[in-house]
Amino acid sequence: MDMGTVVIIVVAILVVIVVVAVIGLYNNLVKLRNMVENAWSQVDVQLQRRLDLIPNLVETVKGYASHERGTLDEVIQARSAVVGAATPEAKMQADSMLTGALKSLFAVAEAYPDLKANVNFQQLQTELSNTEDKISYMRQSYNDTVMKYNTAIQTFPAVLIAGAMGFKERAGFDAAAEAEQAPKVSF
Repeated sequence: MDMGTVVIIVVAILVVIVVVAVIGLYNNLVKLRNMVENAWSQVDVQLQRRLDLIPNLVETVKGYASHERGTLDEVIQARSAVVGAATPEAKMQADSMLTGALKSLFAVAEAYPDLKANVNFQQLQTELSNTEDKISYMRQSYNDTVMKYNTAIQTFPAVLIAGAMGFKERAGFDAAAEAEQAPKVSF
């Protein structure tokens, strides 16, 4: 075997190794991107569950606290913002507003003993509380998945192909600014 043939064989082997490595990196990035999308779908399912409970809650509160119209309107507007959000980032922001509005609604409900004793209200409050727990868990899972994906597209050698192949960084859930403060309620 002459030297030219050996060089061609070595170059061919190196090309095959590089191609296999790029295919492996690409497939891993696709898997991670799909995991992020699946994690978002799980968050979205729980958000929708909460959105479905809110009209019943608002109607129940209306019967007891109809003069708390501002708080009820805030919940309705925040719910509409979540429904109308077109991107995960917009939905995350609208969801933070809805969470704050629901906290205000429950704080207002504390002033109405008959409402607090209403079985329907108690059931809705329990369902919303359980859903909030699920949303919290799904947000954490989503953030963990986004972190793995973002790390994968930012580390060598994947960083060399990620941008060229259309893999973009994703945003996770951040705590809302108002999450550090208790809701203000005035009567």
